[in-house]
Amino acid sequence: MDFGISPEQEQLAAAERTWLQRHDPIARVRATLDHAPVTVDPAAVEHAAQSGLLALLTEDMGGSHVDLAVLGEEHGRAASSLPLADAAVAAAVLDRLGVDVGDDELWGLTRTAGELGSPVPMAADLAGVLAVEHTGDAETAIVLRRPELVPMSTLDLTRSWSRPKLNDTGAQRIPLPTGTVAAVRDALAVHRAIDALGAAARLVDMTVEYAGQRHQFGVPIGSFQAVKHHCANMTLRVEAGRSVLWAAALALDTDGPERSRTASAAAAYAKAAATEVAGLALQVHGGIGFTWEHDLHLLLRRIKVDAAMDGTVTEHRAALVA
Repeated sequence: MDFGISPEQEQLAAAERTWLQRHDPIARVRATLDHAPVTVDPAAVEHAAQSGLLALLTEDMGGSHVDLAVLGEEHGRAASSLPLADAAVAAAVLDRLGVDVGDDELWGLTRTAGELGSPVPMAADLAGVLAVEHTGDAETAIVLRRPELVPMSTLDLTRSWSRPKLNDTGAQRIPLPTGTVAAVRDALAVHRAIDALGAAARLVDMTVEYAGQRHQFGVPIGSFQAVKHHCANMTLRVEAGRSVLWAAALALDTDGPERSRTASAAAAYAKAAATEVAGLALQVHGGIGFTWEHDLHLLLRRIKVDAAMDGTVTEHRAALVA
């Protein structure tokens, strides 16, 4: 497949990166890290709502998963607390079901697992969570407004994670078209991997910059062959991961018979690649990379948690074998 993003999508990504740089999410995390849980930036919600990003995948907006992918990479790069991909996919499903929600409301998505749903990022700040379940031959949506949550302790310091309780007797239950649960699963897997890739891409830039500034024996460490190899391998992993994830996002849009296999293959590769990039970044940075004050650990932690959510590398590889 010969595929690349369009000039319009490049402009979309550049505009979102500019906005995120002006409203630095990591600086916001740093301001409250030691005494309060991270919250979604209200300015980010307002920006996403006014820009139409929350409704990107609805029929009225007519956006694509590839559009969402380039945006999601920027939010991963910035370590944004706004769960943009989750909210956009949830909004699209709610729109197709005819459920009326506010234009500036954030909704999350979860797949059922007994009495608890799968982990949801920033669930405490959401207006609601849409649960999708597959029981027997039937698929059902459960609309949970402000559900009771079970908070999770994770490595991620840039986002909170919770599992919603699904035993709300007042929740609205709506039949889903066949195949919706699988489509949601595939979309979450791809976009979670895209978030990890964005964080990994930032680690590459940080590492290359550090290798050019840090001196040993009177020369930049970037002149050492081993460091050059590390930086080259990191760049290769990110570029290859980006390519397979773009292809997976396109598969989400075209909804062909190979969609699930493409999603799992891309998620497995990109999550493994991002994890490897994080490890190499830590090696090149050396001691300073282990310090609380350096941003490297925030991105590494985010990648590790992304890799654990919505299908691990092992689980996606097992799906391919099956």
